[in-house]
Amino acid sequence: MLNSLTGLVLAHTAIGAPFVVITVTATLASFDHNLMRAASSLGAAPVEATLRIMLPIIAPRVASGALFAFVTSFDEVVIALFIAGSEERTLPRQMWSGVRETLSPTIAAVATLLIVFSTLFLVTIQWLQRRAKRQKTAHRD
Repeated sequence: MLNSLTGLVLAHTAIGAPFVVITVTATLASFDHNLMRAASSLGAAPVEATLRIMLPIIAPRVASGALFAFVTSFDEVVIALFIAGSEERTLPRQMWSGVRETLSPTIAAVATLLIVFSTLFLVTIQWLQRRAKRQKTAHRD
C-alpha cells in the first residue's frame, strides 16, 4: 500500500470517514421514524420511502459530514508525503513543495482562491440563514 494511489485513497478515507459516520449517526438518531412508518402504511416501498422521505431530510447533514471529511483530507499533507509515491502529486503536497522550495505565483493564486471560496461560503450561509428566518417570521404574521 505504500507508494500507491490505493494506499493514499485508503488513508484519506480512514481520516475522513469518522466525520461522516458521526454526523450521519447523529442525524439518524434524531430522525423521526414515524415518517417512514407513515410512508409504509400509505403504500410506499422501503426504497421509495427512503429516497423520498429520509434522504431529503438527512441530506444537508450528510453533505456537512462530507464537507468536513473533504476539508480534513485536503489539509492532510503528511499523509500524502509519507504514503503516496512520487507519481501521486496531490494539491496540498504540491503546495507544500512549492512553499518549501520556491514561492511561486501558483501557490499564491491557490491560497487566494481558498480564502475567496471560504469567505463566499460563509457569506452565503449567513444570507440563507437570515432569509430563512425572515420567511419564518413572515409566515407567522
